[in-house]
Amino acid sequence: MIHRFTANNFRCLENVELSLSPDFNLIYGPNASGKTSILEALAYLGRGKSFRGAPTTSLVRHGEQAFVLFGETSAGGRHQRVGVRNSREGLEIRVDGQGDGGAAALAEALPLQVIDPEVHDLVAGGPEQRRRFIDWIAFHVEPDHLLAWRRFRRALKQRNAALKGRASAAAIRSWDAEFVELGMRLDASRRAALDIARDALVDHGERLLATALGFEYQQGWSSSKELAQALEEGLDRDQQQGATQSGPHRADLKVTYDERQARKLVSRGQQKLLASAMILAATAAAQAALERPLLLLLDDPAAELDAAALGRLLEAVRSLGCQVVATSLEKGALELPPDARVFHVEQGALRAV
Repeated sequence: MIHRFTANNFRCLENVELSLSPDFNLIYGPNASGKTSILEALAYLGRGKSFRGAPTTSLVRHGEQAFVLFGETSAGGRHQRVGVRNSREGLEIRVDGQGDGGAAALAEALPLQVIDPEVHDLVAGGPEQRRRFIDWIAFHVEPDHLLAWRRFRRALKQRNAALKGRASAAAIRSWDAEFVELGMRLDASRRAALDIARDALVDHGERLLATALGFEYQQGWSSSKELAQALEEGLDRDQQQGATQSGPHRADLKVTYDERQARKLVSRGQQKLLASAMILAATAAAQAALERPLLLLLDDPAAELDAAALGRLLEAVRSLGCQVVATSLEKGALELPPDARVFHVEQGALRAV
């Protein structure tokens, strides 16, 4: 969890400092006041990128050259100092003064999840978002996942480069053995992570939607074939398209709601609840594996939810025991625990209430 946080020249935030509760924190204020920017800055400190997909140029405050984020975190008695600076020169990361760990070091120091108004895209959007969801769980619960993922991505890049360069079939096949070995390691890691999270996924789906949910991992090639066979049989197609069409980089997570495919049949509000259930389940699985509370960022959780649905979501959030930073338009929009720490923001200026 994070205890102290500062953001300088991030979006509309010139100089913001937060002393956070280890439990529930609320930031409220009018639209365009800076609420979401504070959450985005917190998430950037733990991920090294914007959860809104924004480029660096739009994150640096107008007229400034760089933004700087800093936090003090703790877990299991260990305290760390985490810093990020980004500018046109690139991203600089420091964890306890060391800069060689990259974004993975941030994720280890400040593991977090986000539920924002676009969270429904986890259900309604394309497979890439669901692959990222699986990989986030696996990163935290499977020790070798990051190495397998990185090595597979390099093998995929090399095979695709051979395809785009119109290399001979023999040259392309020369990459297949490594691709298959690493692809199967990545596939196994994802399956193990989903097995660990499955009970939590079903449980949170039942809590928020009061119905049975199903989760089926789709590996990215025909289930009736070995990956090596799929590559060989698809070589002509790969050469025509200039990219590898079979492998774990094409995987997906099929989510079923009441025995029907969720992304096609539920309303936007239901999609938000379903995606939120998935995020909470992932958080629960990671917390159990890491034996520490995570940071959960809730950006305007009341949006598109009726009072009953919002109540179920907040109850499920509180039951996790994680550190929460939430936003709302009004102080009374969310039912807060008695010890919640409350902040008001307006025009980028923050004050404790």
